[in-house]
Amino acid sequence: MSVPATHNRTAAWKDSDGRHHLHPFTDTKALASEGGSRIIVKAEGNHLTDSDGRQVLDAMAGLWCVNVGYGRRELAEAAYSQMLELPYYNSFFKTATPPSIELAEKLAAITPAGLNHVFYGSSGSEANDTIVRMVRHYWQIKGQPERTVFISREHAYHGSTMASASLGGQAAMHGQGHLPLPGFEHVMPPYWFDYGGDLSPEAFGLKAAQAVEDRILEIGPEKVAAFIGEPIQGAGGVIIPPNSYWPAIQTICDKYGILLIADEVITGFGRTGHWFACEHFGIKPDIMTLAKGITSGYLPLSAVMVGERVAETLIEQGGEFFHGYTYSGHPACCAVALANIALLEREGLVERVRDETGPYLAARLQDIAEHPLVGEVRSLGLIAAVELSADKASRAHFEPLGRAGTICRDHCLAQDVVMRAVRDAVIISPPLTFGKPEIDCCIEVLGRALDATAKDLGVQL
Repeated sequence: MSVPATHNRTAAWKDSDGRHHLHPFTDTKALASEGGSRIIVKAEGNHLTDSDGRQVLDAMAGLWCVNVGYGRRELAEAAYSQMLELPYYNSFFKTATPPSIELAEKLAAITPAGLNHVFYGSSGSEANDTIVRMVRHYWQIKGQPERTVFISREHAYHGSTMASASLGGQAAMHGQGHLPLPGFEHVMPPYWFDYGGDLSPEAFGLKAAQAVEDRILEIGPEKVAAFIGEPIQGAGGVIIPPNSYWPAIQTICDKYGILLIADEVITGFGRTGHWFACEHFGIKPDIMTLAKGITSGYLPLSAVMVGERVAETLIEQGGEFFHGYTYSGHPACCAVALANIALLEREGLVERVRDETGPYLAARLQDIAEHPLVGEVRSLGLIAAVELSADKASRAHFEPLGRAGTICRDHCLAQDVVMRAVRDAVIISPPLTFGKPEIDCCIEVLGRALDATAKDLGVQL
């Protein structure tokens, strides 16, 4: 869809962007060869507008984060009012601000029971970096300083700092910067489509959990500090674990006294039809990572939710924790987070995803599940993946891995719908304000993109 162009500065912006701006997770040379960046100048509701006046349906909620959609005056006004009242003050010098206090109280109220303490940062990466230091400090206080090892999963994404990238299991990231750092281990993910073989999903879930226990025993339980996992591995390809997986993980962590960390950066604040995905899977974490949807991306903010087991030790025995950030508990960011949570509550967006749009997306995905290119569709709430496969029966990948998914994603973009490709899975994770018409649009566009992809790959339909 097109609307009148707002200005004719596109070429100048593209040129300046190419000369000065190094983008994250981008091959800058390849971007230049493709004509440079698309310049986004405006957003409203569930749509973006580029500098040529073209409207785009955002089925990725920005970067998994714009839960309440774009153009929400309540959030802009919350930031404006707070900046006039108190634009900034730090949390270092025995001080706090009303928004940081009120948000901490609210987060303790809405997160799973027992997570009553908050440490603020500006991003999920910062939060997970904080967790590494906090957990190792905790075990040192407990008289077990040898407990330093973190266990994570392949395809996990926990951030881009040196520590958080080490927590993650992204092979491409580990290939740069001599990562992972020592003390980080990775095991099989609960990814039935890729790893399940002839096992049922439930049997495979137990096998994937057993891989965690096997690694604990290999390392030595006395050396393992924590297990960290996203309830659903988002950037890893929307890997939704079998129902047997998380209960087994909980049992294993309890058995060896290992801290359980739930990274809810993507899944938090309504994405799955629950306030937090831990509620769906029955996870009882010691620590939880929050970011993205906490402000719907309107301002940068993250929070580490700390359970009583860890917090009591840190508070009563830990003394000063030599860690923090200039913007920890930034008052404007916290004010926006409070307004964002109030909006989610007032409009019943979490319940809407659970009862209406989540089930509707799952049903509509079945309409394309039989397409010759589709090996599996999977979803929970408003997060979904359409896994492409060269053979449905064997779940074989196209070669080279990632080409088919990228082609399909590009056909979606050409139809002005933003989706994402992870390997050969096409990902949908839209604003929670998506309705049935927007879901219908995504499925129709994806159906046409699958047909076009099949033609490009030489697959007969």
